[in-house]
Amino acid sequence: MHPEFPQVAPLKRPHDSASRLLRAMASPVRLQVIAALQTSEKNVSALLEEIDSTQPNMSQHLRMLHRAGILKRRRDGANIYYSIADGQIGSICRGVCAHMS
Repeated sequence: MHPEFPQVAPLKRPHDSASRLLRAMASPVRLQVIAALQTSEKNVSALLEEIDSTQPNMSQHLRMLHRAGILKRRRDGANIYYSIADGQIGSICRGVCAHMS
């Protein structure tokens, strides 16, 4: 192998991707965020009106969900609005929560 060209990792198996997704959702606050964003995009202030959390804690959860590809965000002036990146995420969240209730 040529030293300038690192070996490319093999494609991840579906179980690896599913595991990363479920790990990113593995928090009551993150599940509440996903549920709160089902109908429309919201900024941190709007989410804090619905979810019992502090602003720094909420921002940390939003950052993690965004990095995991679960949320997308857009800036409008000083506000950042979050929304679900993939409609299937909402279905997964609803299904798991319904199963547990």
